[in-house]
Parts: sequence; C-alpha cells; structure tokens
Amino acid sequence: MATTTRKAFRYLNKKKYLYLMLIPGIVYFLIFNYVPMYGVIIAFKDFNFAKGIFKSSWIGFQNFKYMFGLSDFYTVFWNSLSLSFLKLLFGFPFPILLALLLNEMRNRTYQKVTQTLIYLPHFISWVVIGGILVNFLSPSWGVLNIFLKQIGIEPIFFLADHAYFQPLVVLSSIWKDAGWESIIYLAAIASVNTELYEAASIDGAGRLRRLWYITLPGIKSTIIILLILKLGQIMNNGFEQIFVLQNPMNLEVSEVFETYAYRVGILGGRFSFGTTVGLFTSVIGLIFLLASNRIAKWFKEDGIW
Repeated sequence: MATTTRKAFRYLNKKKYLYLMLIPGIVYFLIFNYVPMYGVIIAFKDFNFAKGIFKSSWIGFQNFKYMFGLSDFYTVFWNSLSLSFLKLLFGFPFPILLALLLNEMRNRTYQKVTQTLIYLPHFISWVVIGGILVNFLSPSWGVLNIFLKQIGIEPIFFLADHAYFQPLVVLSSIWKDAGWESIIYLAAIASVNTELYEAASIDGAGRLRRLWYITLPGIKSTIIILLILKLGQIMNNGFEQIFVLQNPMNLEVSEVFETYAYRVGILGGRFSFGTTVGLFTSVIGLIFLLASNRIAKWFKEDGIW
C-alpha cells in the first residue's frame, strides 16, 4: 500500500503542471454543469419565484402528467426526434468524408488553405447565418428566387414551406460545423501507422483500397465513440439555429423541445414546466447514450467506458 502511494505521489509530482492546466476546465464544468443540477427539482415542484426552489410546494409528477397530456407535445417530440436523426444520418458521416479527402491532398499548402476555409463557418454566429439564409431565400428579393424567376419557376417561400424547413436546417448545420468536426478525425488519421500504408503500396494497393482497409479501420474507434456521444445528444437540435429560422408559418415542423421550453416555460413564466421539458429530453438522451454504448460493447468495440 505504501509503495503504491509513493508511486502515485511521484507520478502526480511528475505531471503536476499538466494537472494544473486541467483546473480551469474542471472549475468550468463544476460551476456551469454540475452545480446547476440541483435545479432539476423544480420539475417536481410548483415553483414560485418569490419562495425560491426549496420553499416551493412539492407536486411530484404532476408536471410530467400535464406535459404528456398536451396535444402538441407529441408533435414537438416527433419534430425533435426526426430532425435529430436527419442531422445524424447526413451530418455525422460528412466530417469523416471531409477528413478523408483532406488527408488525401498531397499539396500541403492547398490543404492548409482549404482547412482554414472550411473551419471558418464554425465561428460565425447562427444569428448571422440565419440572417443570410432569410435574405438569400426570400421570395421577394432572395438571390435563389430571382434565379428561379429567370428560368420560369414561381418564387418559393422556402422558410414557410414545411417540405423545405428540415433539409435547410440539416444543410446549414453541415455547412457550419462539418469542417470543425473533421479536426478530430484528421487527428485520428494522423495517428495511423504509416508503415501500413507503405506495406500496402508495395503489395499494389491503390488509394481507395488503402483508405478502405487501413485508414477507416484505424479511426473506427474514434468514429464509434463520437457516434455514441452524438446519440447521447439526440434530443438537442440547437436552440439558436432553430430559433432564428423559425416563423409562425413553419411552426408545425420547426417547434422542437428547446424552442418549446423557451416559449412555454420562459416566455410563459412556467419555469417548472420548462424544467420538466429539459429533464425529459436529458433522460431520453441518457437512454440513447447507454443503449448505444451497450450495443458497441456487444459488437466487441470500444465504448466510452
């Protein structure tokens, strides 16, 4: 026991500066993620702002019963789930493909310029992107509709048409975040043993075969872990993006749990109900996280624990 303790202290002393660098991150998560967790008890109370959280009366699961009894709850649930799965289906593979394409570039200067350009949209606010989309797709003065007029097609109010809203959300999300998310995959590709590529080249394997049999298997564990984490956030559609693109005409397909909780819970002053919605989405995300991690283990793959 004493020997183990001494080894632990020696290790900590050797790595002390690395652990010191972790402190700001730990403090951040404690203050903004863990400490606020006590607030979820509002979902089980008739919260009164004047009385505070602990003095408000306890009502148990009444908020949940009320939520499940609402006629529009299931519409919001379907919108949130379908939009999340569309983002996962089309948005998740895109950064992987982007990383593979960037890795295949032989001109390093061109590669770095391309990487910088595709990273930039990540740093643009959704408010700015939403404004660009609203103006670009406007039925009156939007560039796209002006072009459609020129070829004899009637203007389309894209952001009011239910058929176009979800594809626009998915495409704009890919454009904004795919480049940034490809960084992790590029780092994983960089860790693949280069001797494997050399051996495959000697054996006559072309680029596609090397990519399929060496690169993708080499980053498989990274892909699985990120997929599990994505499934854990399955009910998070991104409040800012949906809110700036939402309008009364597309509300039937654009209302998701984040905007629903904001509209009913915050604007309506029903904080208990807003917390109930947030807790429900967190539980659904946790179920998907646990299930996907267990499935990964069944297939003998690395999970997140």
